[in-house]
Amino acid sequence: MIIGFIGFGKVSQNILNLLKSDDIRFITSLENRSAKTIERIKESDIEILDTFKDVAVHSDILISANSPSSALDIAKKYGKYSKGIYLDLNNISPKTTLEIDRYVANLVDGAIIGKIDFPKPVLYISGEMSDRLLFLNDYMITKKISDNVGDAAILKLLRSCYTKTVSAVLIESSEIAKSHDLEDEFFEILSLTEGDEFKEKSISRINNTLNNSKRKSEELNEIIDYFDENELVMVKAALKKLNQ
Repeated sequence: MIIGFIGFGKVSQNILNLLKSDDIRFITSLENRSAKTIERIKESDIEILDTFKDVAVHSDILISANSPSSALDIAKKYGKYSKGIYLDLNNISPKTTLEIDRYVANLVDGAIIGKIDFPKPVLYISGEMSDRLLFLNDYMITKKISDNVGDAAILKLLRSCYTKTVSAVLIESSEIAKSHDLEDEFFEILSLTEGDEFKEKSISRINNTLNNSKRKSEELNEIIDYFDENELVMVKAALKKLNQ
């Protein structure tokens, strides 16, 4: 089996490390890659082809893991050359996923939940060809949602709907606790019901949200745009908080 990567960032690198097997050959290209990416590719000991067109042609599974803004363009450019499965792992909206489906014959919509560098990350997949990727469960937890392309992307949006709204509430509550000099006690009483690691995880979530507030706001706008028929009172309130 040949697995090809278009894009070779942290996600691709960790997937390669997870799937290492004598039965799998990995390929990519240095075409138009940055110096940092080229260095990462060479460190990974992956077979290098001349172009990404070559990668698409020769791959049984072609993995697209790039910036969300380039996901559709990459599908348009290379999807037509892919005769195997095209696994899209980009953090994109369901609308973009369905648009990609117009240019790719065997699209599987994928969503990695949690951190990819966990020993056993969880991969949710959807699409008619998803069954052919269930062998990945030997290397990472892999769950098929449905035969419908876009369901994995919807699930990813719903998760963001919850996590980003909770993050906004945590920021607001902790700010109030801090103003009363009760921040430690605030996390302590919540840890009684939420678990011993709650404080550590909450502070990490708060810092991540504050440090990436612009991107988080963009993602919330994407949620509001896609679920425009729903009321989304809490999501809109979270967006207002992040924009502050």
